Amino acid sequence: MPYELFYHAKIQGRGEFVRLALEDAGADYIDVARGGDAGTAAMFALINGEDVARPPFAPPFLRDGDMLIAQTANILHYLGPRIGLAPDDDASRLFLLQVQLTVTDFIKDIHDTHHPIANSLYFEEQIEAAKLAAAKFIELRLPKYMGYFEKILARNPAGRYICGGGITYADLSMFQLVQGLRYAFPNAFAKVESNYPRLIALHDEVAQRPRLKAYLASERRIPFNEMGIFRKYPVLDA
Repeated sequence: MPYELFYHAKIQGRGEFVRLALEDAGADYIDVARGGDAGTAAMFALINGEDVARPPFAPPFLRDGDMLIAQTANILHYLGPRIGLAPDDDASRLFLLQVQLTVTDFIKDIHDTHHPIANSLYFEEQIEAAKLAAAKFIELRLPKYMGYFEKILARNPAGRYICGGGITYADLSMFQLVQGLRYAFPNAFAKVESNYPRLIALHDEVAQRPRLKAYLASERRIPFNEMGIFRKYPVLDA
């Protein structure tokens, strides 16, 4: 049976990290909420339904038969070995999970540049705070995280990837981070891209993988927009 991915129908968000893995692997899956109102209703029924023994807190989550797995990093930890995007040994799999959890921390910082006070407020209601948050993110947090990922690539003795000698789901996540930063902070990120040559080279390689290249050119790839994690607000792009 196909995997069932539950996430919002009109944004990339955290679900995109899972989509990239499924697409790259050529896995059979259904993006449930993109099936219309019925799909969205099914997603929230699993979150709010009283008959769900172990409900997820929020999307994204994945259904594989009787298994219901939530949280992006947890989903990828589960999927990786099953779809050929994780090494065989436990130490490497745990390291990939560690990296993906760090990605989770990073995208929280990215999101908070445009919503530093509260998600319940519109961006326009917190612009001044967002300007300060974005400036500090560009100055401090972006180089801290990207420098860490660059260091991992430099220290991998087996090759040019995050872990071992082949592509894993963590490499696909590095691709998405570069794509998103180029969208949200085109000016600021352009100034520092040269500091991360291995990450950029990895991004470029991932973009040419046949299945992903086809996915990126298809309607299945939701465009970046101002509803997701990466949002383009020129006032925040120093």
